Amino acid sequence: MNISGRLKDLRVKAGQTQAYVAESIGISARGYQQYELAERKPIPEILVALADHFDTSTDYILGRTDNPSPPQK
Repeated sequence: MNISGRLKDLRVKAGQTQAYVAESIGISARGYQQYELAERKPIPEILVALADHFDTSTDYILGRTDNPSPPQK
């Protein structure tokens, strides 16, 4: 699955709107929508914010692992 699919899946499973996620991480709703539509990719700082918001890893969002659980600290 690609970044856009992972983000949409995480958001839907969390029962959140695109606008809510965008506001939570400090970007515009349109900006977040572009990530889900694969019109653009998040910069590293936004990628980290998304991983923190969804309590997952950047590797999961990027498709480098299929395990959505965040790494143990």
